[in-house]
Amino acid sequence: MRSFVFCALLGLVFLIPMFALPHASAHEVYVLSPEMVAHNISTPSPNPFDAFYTNMFQFFFWGFMAFVLVTTVFFMSLTHRLEVFFEPYLVRLRLLAPLAVCITLGLSFIASAYHFSLFGPELSLGTFGALAPAVQLALYTAGVLLVFGYFVRAMALVALAVFAAATALHGLYMLNYLGYLGAIAAMVLVSNAGAQAKRFLPHAFLILRITFGISIIFAALYAKFIYSNLALSTVVEYNLVQFFPFEPLFIVLGAGIIELLIGTFFIIGFEIRHTALFFLFWIFLSLLYFGESVWPHLVLIGITLALFMYGYDKWTLEGRLFNRGKLQPFL
Repeated sequence: MRSFVFCALLGLVFLIPMFALPHASAHEVYVLSPEMVAHNISTPSPNPFDAFYTNMFQFFFWGFMAFVLVTTVFFMSLTHRLEVFFEPYLVRLRLLAPLAVCITLGLSFIASAYHFSLFGPELSLGTFGALAPAVQLALYTAGVLLVFGYFVRAMALVALAVFAAATALHGLYMLNYLGYLGAIAAMVLVSNAGAQAKRFLPHAFLILRITFGISIIFAALYAKFIYSNLALSTVVEYNLVQFFPFEPLFIVLGAGIIELLIGTFFIIGFEIRHTALFFLFWIFLSLLYFGESVWPHLVLIGITLALFMYGYDKWTLEGRLFNRGKLQPFL
């Protein structure tokens, strides 16, 4: 029965965003005006890989530097002495990871209800028509109860119904917010105390990692490659070349590849903590520099922190290949 529940949730996680055709809604780049976003989507976008041919030396140089960084962190995090030193702290953090997911969901739902939007400002609750006030009330209720830890599974199921309804309206665009679905599924699995929650904890974070990674990859493909004009306009509008002295399209290519790697690392469970810290650094830098709204990023920050806190298990690449009892890579 428990295996059936897990398989059913895993199926829902991947089937719900697929049952509706994508609508004409565009990925909102929060730092651009709606008019500029619409213009960039309606006009042909350049292929970011064209910048590779005119910047081959820089591409391979920075690619090599990234490889050195990743391998250095990899071998450093497997150092036995460092694993032993950090082990007591990591064990305590791991226990708090489900709580971090629960509070993140709750705060995100409250913020969504307050702003009369679902997960992001581009998804107005008005699209639910006459049901919009009911959806807003459901988000407020689920958010408050999740923050305080009451009726967690029931509220997660309510949130699952809202996500399914949103997918019926917005189709594949909801892949941008697949991390929400993973967090909801995780709460359904581990909401009960005791042995059942402990047993399903690895499965819950497997789902969370995969869905969160897919959402990052989809957002990167959408705004950096399919509609690269969105990212290109951001580079030009905010004069990012003053910080990254490359041609704008090469910056878009580099940012897209980095986001694809971040999503992939989360999915396979490789350098989870290092990737989480790196991702958080750029999220906060973006919030500060662009002056973006914080509330749509709450789920990004919270889930990333939860993955950092949870770390590795048998369903992660490093956890499976470098299992040393209670010890685990600290980065």
